[in-house]
Amino acid sequence: MTRQIYSVLGLAFLSVYISHGQKKPMMIQDQGSFTVGGTVKTSPGTFDPIAQGAFNPTDQSTEGQTLHGDHATVFFQIPVEARKLPLVFWHGYGQSMRTWQTTPDGREGFQSIFLRRDFPVYLLDQPRRGLSGRSTKPTTISAGTDDQLWFGIFRVGVGTEYYPDVQFSKDPEALNQYFRQITPDTGPLDIMVNIDAVSALFDKIGKGVLVTHSHSGGQGWMTALKNDKIKGIVAFEPGSNFVFPEGEVPETIPYVGGALSARGVPLAEFKRLTEIPIIIYYGDYIPDEPVENPAQEQWRAALAMARLWTATVNKNGGDVTLVQLTDKGLKGNTHFPMSDLNNEKIADLMYDWLENKKLN
Repeated sequence: MTRQIYSVLGLAFLSVYISHGQKKPMMIQDQGSFTVGGTVKTSPGTFDPIAQGAFNPTDQSTEGQTLHGDHATVFFQIPVEARKLPLVFWHGYGQSMRTWQTTPDGREGFQSIFLRRDFPVYLLDQPRRGLSGRSTKPTTISAGTDDQLWFGIFRVGVGTEYYPDVQFSKDPEALNQYFRQITPDTGPLDIMVNIDAVSALFDKIGKGVLVTHSHSGGQGWMTALKNDKIKGIVAFEPGSNFVFPEGEVPETIPYVGGALSARGVPLAEFKRLTEIPIIIYYGDYIPDEPVENPAQEQWRAALAMARLWTATVNKNGGDVTLVQLTDKGLKGNTHFPMSDLNNEKIADLMYDWLENKKLN
């Protein structure tokens, strides 16, 4: 064991490095949270604190009052001797920043894994979700029973049966935690509101790498079209909102239970995506041919669209790499590779790509 005492920013830190696989200590020089983006809704009239009376949620006058909403909430940690480019982690549909914080079975998530590798990390809850629940527009939150639906869509298994060799803990408590990280929208889903908020985050922190998951994948492309401070994108299993040059938008891809369409943007705007390195990862249990299970089918369509998108960006001079983890010998990954049992190996792949593209 080697002990080394050194001074950073006038503070003395004790750094202990132990061989045989013990993790590098996390030394954080700054952390906190803030909001970005959003709008203010104002009701006409004049606020009268006397007439207003005591708070009554069933009979509340809104005259002359405001509502601050539709912002993103961001939690950040900056390690000592941080790398130049931070990683900005954006969750998928029905999720929050918890996607990146930990795993359902209690191991470290990408937040800690990449902090240990000296990356500044920014985790966000998009508008109208999680810690950003204040919405300027109302919605109805369902209390429908749908756990098994998500169990299938997230490709853990079918019904209550796990897929063979799946990289997900069979401990019942892990599944309990997994279901409990699902988070409802507190307002109507508006991708432009989300894009504006994430763009505002990059305006605040400067250059960085955007890491997306699932539903935020397509929104990530669109945010990069809007903000040139995004210097690279890592996309885990993007599922919608693929953008193509106008005139090159592929036909809609039908699948059991739905259809996947793409968006068109002017070629000059699309070219922005050719200026940054991008990598896409997909896991296991995605069929090559149509099947009867809609939960698998939508990912067959997504992967097919991702292949078309990759080819189109690269044809226009871009640098997109599409990786199926099975081709790397990593079997059993679900829709959440970042929290699967082999998430350290997934992180290694991502780190190697960041290093190769000089984004570290």
